[in-house]
Amino acid sequence: MKKFKSVFLFLFICCNIGIHAQFVSNVTIPDSSISAVSDDKDPAYANGLSITKEDLKKHLSIIASDEFQGRETGKPGNDLASAYIAGELKRMGIEPIMGDSYFQKVDFQWISWEDISIFVGENKYKHLWDFLSFPDQNINLGTLETNEVVFLGYGIDDPKYSDYKKKNLQGKVIMINEGEPEDAFGNYFISGNKTPSDWSISTQKKLELAYQKGVQAVLIISSDIQKMLGENRKKLLGPSVVMGDQQKNKPLVANSIYISTNIAKDLIGKNQEKIVKVRKRIASKGKSKSIKLKTNLKLTQSIGSFSLAGNNILGYIEGSDKKDEMIIVSAHYDHIGMKGDDVFNGADDNGSGTTTVLELAEAFAKAKAIGQGPRRSMLFLWVTGEEKGLLGSEFYTNFPVFPLERTICDINIDMVGRVDKKYENNPNYIYVIGSDRISTDLHKVNEEMNQKYTQLTLDYTYNSEQDPNRFYYRSDHYNFAKKGIPSIFFFNGVHEDYHRTSDTVDKINFDKMENVARHIFHLAWKVANQENGLTITNGKA
Repeated sequence: MKKFKSVFLFLFICCNIGIHAQFVSNVTIPDSSISAVSDDKDPAYANGLSITKEDLKKHLSIIASDEFQGRETGKPGNDLASAYIAGELKRMGIEPIMGDSYFQKVDFQWISWEDISIFVGENKYKHLWDFLSFPDQNINLGTLETNEVVFLGYGIDDPKYSDYKKKNLQGKVIMINEGEPEDAFGNYFISGNKTPSDWSISTQKKLELAYQKGVQAVLIISSDIQKMLGENRKKLLGPSVVMGDQQKNKPLVANSIYISTNIAKDLIGKNQEKIVKVRKRIASKGKSKSIKLKTNLKLTQSIGSFSLAGNNILGYIEGSDKKDEMIIVSAHYDHIGMKGDDVFNGADDNGSGTTTVLELAEAFAKAKAIGQGPRRSMLFLWVTGEEKGLLGSEFYTNFPVFPLERTICDINIDMVGRVDKKYENNPNYIYVIGSDRISTDLHKVNEEMNQKYTQLTLDYTYNSEQDPNRFYYRSDHYNFAKKGIPSIFFFNGVHEDYHRTSDTVDKINFDKMENVARHIFHLAWKVANQENGLTITNGKA
């Protein structure tokens, strides 16, 4: 194991520890003048040695092979991967806990537009240029034709301001502004001050109300369609994937379309002066007035959908005297599949995390077999649907197999096999994200175990609240953090092969991967066996 020169540097940015998280945003370089533990009589060290680069390479060469077809959720390659992981759990002697299965079934539904169009008279407008609409937030409307659109201010019905008062809008198409009305001094009529109400924060509230009023479709005037597209590109450019139960239980809302000001002007036609007067009336008196716009609108919203099933995979090792408490070690095993004949193998993303969790599970299983099993129970969790929006981990946290209130922490591993440009001359590093956001104890234990055993450089750059990449919100630990569970995410940083066919096994640094895996083992071992759990120092994710 590579030693570092005599530097002992702990750079923390602390912010009221015990009330708020530290949000450490720099680098910890361990003190190389203190030798790392290498004593076979130390159970953590001895059991960690079973994690080897040879085993990691063996597993990853299978998981990230062409045979597994990029492991896309709902596709045969994903099933092959889940079967391989389950087979390895059985080989390790880890018994299934879902009856006779290692799988937690997760139902998904793919939703996309088959046909979506807007005509105003003879003018045809382009989806994702002049307007946009989210398939997962709408129902199959088919084609709707009308010669009238009702301009309805902001689409609000509140005791302090209402656009709906004394109006019958059953079966109508309405056009509304975003946000909510303000007076001449910039105060909102509903709140009475400069703080917006829920009507501004959530468009869904307006759409639920429109549904209750019998409105067929809501046209929402957007000041910047292209900005909306940029912020929702992944969701709008490909099929939306939602959990099946979510689709069944989603709120009842009117169909919605965000339209450009060009479409709005076309619909308004010669009524521009009337619209201006209504807006002035709202600003001066806080009273709305609807305007019936005579026009020829043809709107088509046809949705195509199909269901598919995925599996979360659970490997459970029961603890001893603290077995009712749970440590979860997670990784997503899905990737983005194939495009034509091209296979996106996802060796780093996230074959590296998948195989690391396999090695961790085996290390704990071997320790238990020789009477050195963990005090707390361990759940090794491989989730599906991460690439579709963290869906597998969301499903588990919504329908946990073990009570979340007894879950001590989630240790998440997503991309740990490569070296980024920053560390190309020093591969013995890892980025640490989220370790202190809910429990500073978790952060301290991680630091202590690293200094004691593996002495990696721990980089907290991406843990900063100001991180523009927002990696903290982009992997499966976040669904646990949202539930108030201390969570830590290990990540090797970005590289040019991310989500490309070139993310292959030959580019993995298995020496680095072994060191990172052993560090994570020592962290998990310590949390699983220490007397006390982890104190919650900040209740927010």
